[in-house]
Amino acid sequence: MRQKTPFQFGLIAGLFLMTAAGITVAQSDTAVERAGMPRPITAPVDKQIAPALGQVSAAQLKATIEKLASFGTRLTIGENPAQSGRGVAAAREWIKSEFQRYSQACGGCLEVKTDAFTQEPRPRVPKPTEIVNVYAVLRGTNPEAAKRIVLVTGHYDSRPSNDQDTQADAPGANDDGSGTAVSLECARVLSKYKFPATIIFLTVAGEEQGLLGSAHFAEMARQQGWNIEAVLNNDIVGGDKSPGQDPTVVRVFSEGIPLTDVGPRGTANETAAPRNQQAISRLRALGAESDSISRELTRYIRQTGAQYLPPSFQPLLVFRPDRYLRGGDHTSFNRQGFAAVRITEYRENYQHQHQTPRIENGIEYGDLPKFVDYEYMANVARLNAATLASLASAPAPPANVRLETQKLENDSTLLWDASPDGLAASYEVLWRPTTSPDWEQVIPAGNVKQVTVPRSKDNVIFGVRAVDAQGHRSLPVLPVPGQNR
Repeated sequence: MRQKTPFQFGLIAGLFLMTAAGITVAQSDTAVERAGMPRPITAPVDKQIAPALGQVSAAQLKATIEKLASFGTRLTIGENPAQSGRGVAAAREWIKSEFQRYSQACGGCLEVKTDAFTQEPRPRVPKPTEIVNVYAVLRGTNPEAAKRIVLVTGHYDSRPSNDQDTQADAPGANDDGSGTAVSLECARVLSKYKFPATIIFLTVAGEEQGLLGSAHFAEMARQQGWNIEAVLNNDIVGGDKSPGQDPTVVRVFSEGIPLTDVGPRGTANETAAPRNQQAISRLRALGAESDSISRELTRYIRQTGAQYLPPSFQPLLVFRPDRYLRGGDHTSFNRQGFAAVRITEYRENYQHQHQTPRIENGIEYGDLPKFVDYEYMANVARLNAATLASLASAPAPPANVRLETQKLENDSTLLWDASPDGLAASYEVLWRPTTSPDWEQVIPAGNVKQVTVPRSKDNVIFGVRAVDAQGHRSLPVLPVPGQNR
């Protein structure tokens, strides 16, 4: 039996009045609400996930990055054949062989695949170029839950100072050998375990030419109706060992207002635009500009970090889509309406990114393996693996979550339908002041589908999440105005 916090015991023992319609929760201390003091939203440590994280290896990550750097350059528009041992084609064949090796070790549990296409000429792509994404699928064990997908990605291409120079070296150790290594390491570790939902370990090319590989993959996923619940894009997570770096945090960027007018590879997206415009309209109507699906994923990552990672290493939430003047593959998934975030080291060293290796005026330029902090990377990989495993173990989020708004009242009634995969044993209502960045209070609701909270919906943000019998939590769902049916 999992241990409950004192706050949860207090709610269960003294604050609930069970009714035939659902649950009514008594008013809590308004002074605490006004103070905005965070309350821990705890979850039990999973006996499978915790030992899995212990298998993440800094030495393995180092070996992966050194191998990726050994291909000399991984420029997407390079022309070196795979058998030459140099270039992007040789790198992708090696990545594919690594996924196959992990699959062999787990008895064929991984489906190793490629997503190949020809990119026609465009800025940074002077002639038709084949781009190949390489990925491995760990299929979920529950037929219904397996339809849900959580995904980790990094881009395996690199670039020198001149993005048209196919001859210059571009080792790309940190950008983005580190993200590729994290995706591979998560596959190596998590493929040894079984999860109800599906996990995809992805590596993409063409990022340095304009997010080309990820745009194609995300568009394919949307067209084929994949239910991608979360995308973790790791790009520059090597913890560059230079002054000002903070090895105790990794940044997690997330969009608030969804993209509407830009489609894959910069084209007009007539399908995504109306869908994302509807999402924007809803967020504005609810005053929930910071409660997009990507922001809820970010909060989930923070809670998972607090649950599984030491206090000496935790995610830092950054509520903006990305850094100034920069971009990343998570944006391709955002454009298709998926929840996606970017994970990046705290302080980037621009002398070690997009630079042909050289020494100039006493300064060493180049994205070299010796600048990477592999212990830091191991913590980033553990954060990714813990989040993937937690989401893949959890039930589907509750469906059709509504907030009763048919009459003026100071109570707030929330209603929802059961999680569609049938794995939920109970539900929880989360809430926080509208000015708070993270969930602060949790109300265990039990196995019901309606809760009345004597707290004004005008003053707080609510969310509802599903909990299975082992205590795994789903992503929270923001309620929309509705009524009982």
